[in-house]
Formats: sequence, structure tokens, C-alpha cells
Amino acid sequence: MTTRPLILLDPHPRASTDIFDDETRRALDGLGEIVEHAGGPMPAALVEQHLPRASLLLGQTDLPAERLARAPNLRGVINVETNFLANIDYETCFSRGIHVLTPGSAFAPVVAEMALAMAIDLARGITGADRAMRAGDEAWGLAGNTGCFMFSGSAVGLVGYGDLGRALHRLLAPFGCRVRAFDPWLPDYFLRAQGVEPTSLDEVLAQSRTVFVFAGVSSENAGFIARPQFETMQPGSSFLLLSRAAVVDFPEMLRQARIGRLRVATDVFPSEPLAADDPARSTPNLLLSAHRAGALVEALHDIGRQAVADAGLILRGLAPVVCRRAQRETVGRSRSKPIEMS
Repeated sequence: MTTRPLILLDPHPRASTDIFDDETRRALDGLGEIVEHAGGPMPAALVEQHLPRASLLLGQTDLPAERLARAPNLRGVINVETNFLANIDYETCFSRGIHVLTPGSAFAPVVAEMALAMAIDLARGITGADRAMRAGDEAWGLAGNTGCFMFSGSAVGLVGYGDLGRALHRLLAPFGCRVRAFDPWLPDYFLRAQGVEPTSLDEVLAQSRTVFVFAGVSSENAGFIARPQFETMQPGSSFLLLSRAAVVDFPEMLRQARIGRLRVATDVFPSEPLAADDPARSTPNLLLSAHRAGALVEALHDIGRQAVADAGLILRGLAPVVCRRAQRETVGRSRSKPIEMS
């Protein structure tokens, strides 16, 4: 009898029921023998018991070199938390041909949709007008649109043109916006081929009426948008932070909103959940979202679908094509952190 491949399923901090719909779970079960742990990280004893036979691991289990040495059959690791964390010996994986993947692009469509909605809200002052009207302090007609602008046809800047930036760019097509992009990890040739104008960070900030920040955190860019960069932006323009709070000087971003120089929206914060007395809660000209842009069932289920699609390829001896691969040249520069879920 042919032995079925063994798949370790260690999805914490996610739950397998959140990322696998019924159809996808059936497809996963059809790929091999599943050893699953729920309710927390898989205990080390359980990992060690099954790792020597495992062909695939779905999760963010610690995999130092000494543990990988005890996994001779391992062909792939798919981090369903969707980050490349520093808990894997990537060099060992690269040298042995173990695919290390993440289905992080699952969040791109839903985050892009939220980003577009927030940008239109800022441009047209929708939430601010609602708050004013509820407080009996509204201005009517043209007076109620002071400082607002038409988003359609305006200049848009993207800081970061990865999965999120590309997904938003597709949504911008009907609006006729001129789109500039800054991404130091992508060549100008590639950006032009996607239909965006490659520019410097300073030009993106200075020439755009709306700036979307989708950059991840690396060893080089923590806090790279600070006061000098904010000051290059046009007064009254919009700044939207949808990736990681650490890429900006967060207090300075709040100050720019508080003094009314910029309209700001953020879905991420330096510390989450946000403290009850955090100044962000009382900052004017600031649209707040509690890290919910990507938190939709549709996105979570796509994590499972992407993971199972590539798992099937790997087990057939084929190269994965759906998830993002860890790259030797860049994975060590990532500053991803594990998510925390209650």
C-alpha cells in the first residue's frame, strides 16, 4: 500500500476553520495524512514526533537548522499567518530546495478596496461631514466642501508597489488618476510596464494629491517617512497608511493631521490594540480603522485556497506558482512580526 504524504497543520494564531472553507478543507484532506493541532501552537513533542515523516508544514512552526535536520522528507513550508518570520533557518531551506511560501497576496484585494474607500472619504470629507452634522455643527453646500477635492482625475502616489499597490492600481483604472510609484525593490522598467510612473519618494509625496503607503518594514526603512518627508506634501492632500505603522514617524503623522496640514487615514498603529487614551483617538482630520482592512472572511478563505493549491503542486514534484516565495536576497531584510489574535 502506498504511504500517503504527511502534512503538519499548525495554523496558530489562525484557526483552520477560519482559513479553510468546506471545499478547500476536503481538498487538503485529499492531499495526504493530516496531523493537526488547534487551540495554540503545536506542542514541540508533537512536532518532533511527526516531523521526520512530514512532507509539508502549514503554519509558522519554529524551524531552526537543528530541527530541519530531523525533517529529511520536508519539501515545503507554507506560513498561513502570511509573513516571513525570523523563526526559520532560510539558508538551510534554500540549500535543500525546501519551498518557503506565504499566501500574503490573499489580503491585497480587500485592503485595496478599503484603501480606495478611505481615500474617497478623505478627498470628499465624508466622515468629517457626518460627524459635524451629528454634532449640529455642519456647513451646507459649497461651504461644507471647504478643502475637499475631486478624487477622479487627481494625482495619486503609491509608496510600495507589491501585492497591495498592484491591487489598488487595478481599482484606480476607472478614475483616470495619474499614478506615480516609489518602490526601491523594483526596477523602473517593471513599473513602467505596469502602467505607473517610477519616481523618487520625494516626487511621489510632493506631486500627489493622495498618497497610499503600502511599504512593508525592512531593515532599511523603519521610520523613513518623517517630518522632512511630510513637509514636502501639498497642504490639504491625503496620506493613507495601510501597511505597517513602523514605516512612518507616527507621532509626526498625527501632528500633521492635528494642525490641519494633511488629511490622514490609518488602519495600523505602533501598538495594537490602541490604548483608550491614545492621542490618535482625539486627533482631528484623522480617519481611523482598527486594523480591519484585510480582516474579511473572503481574504481568510483565500489564504487556505492559495496554500492548498501550492501544496498540491509541491507534493506532485512541481514548483509552486500561487504563493509568494521567500527569496534569499530579501527575506533576511524583512521585519515582519507575528500577528496576535485573541
